[in-house]
Amino acid sequence: MSLCSHCVAGVRHEGTPEGQFTKIGGVESYVATPSGDYPKDKVVLFLSDVFGIKLQNNLLLADDYARNGFKVVLPDLFEGDALPEDALNSGTFDFATWLGKHNAERVAGITRDVISALKAEGVTSFAAIGFCFGARPAFDLAVANELAAVAVAHPSLLQIPADLEPRADPHTHMHTRINRRAQQQKYASQSKAPLLINSCEVDSQFPPEAQAKADEILGGGKFAPGYTRTYWDGCTHGFAVRGDISNPKVKAGKEGAFKATVEFLIKNF
Repeated sequence: MSLCSHCVAGVRHEGTPEGQFTKIGGVESYVATPSGDYPKDKVVLFLSDVFGIKLQNNLLLADDYARNGFKVVLPDLFEGDALPEDALNSGTFDFATWLGKHNAERVAGITRDVISALKAEGVTSFAAIGFCFGARPAFDLAVANELAAVAVAHPSLLQIPADLEPRADPHTHMHTRINRRAQQQKYASQSKAPLLINSCEVDSQFPPEAQAKADEILGGGKFAPGYTRTYWDGCTHGFAVRGDISNPKVKAGKEGAFKATVEFLIKNF
């Protein structure tokens, strides 16, 4: 699976970031810290879209979560190679080549370097909020049970239902080792982290059929740790980070997804 044109489309939001850039575990990171008291042993990992720390929207959003009492760390998942802000309006990008340089294993290694460094500073519990590209590493950390809670918005690079539920192989006796490894990649069977998915109307990366399948597999109490999905009419993939907030429906979706995520974190983290 690749990315789509909506993964880089969007609007730059105005504001002045209030956090700080620092290196954590050798990884350039943006850190947003609450102004008041907050639990020093907890960190929310902000796993970004393809623009990473180069897009002001991501920094402002990290600040917004910090204002709600969470210390937020936004690591540079792309080692200085995130898309520049002007790609919002470029209309063309070679996703295949770029993704080849930033595969899941490499990104997971970067994220775990940050986690290890934060643990050395006394952090004992992590949640992740993943946007677009960032949903993939959030899922990978969750199935490894390295997270206490996961919230994603307009997720990309997931394979539904394969990433949610293991499927029986009629040749199990021939492929026991392969099946065991595949089993370990499934959210429903392996993760203990409650999950929130903020979804929308127009999304080729997480379309209506994938949304319905996620509800079927995880909803109705089937996933014991907890599962919630929001749906935002009139919104397009990327709305939670790069949406045009002059559009009332997009504004409602962006603000609604943020509120749902804050409430989810308060309840589960």
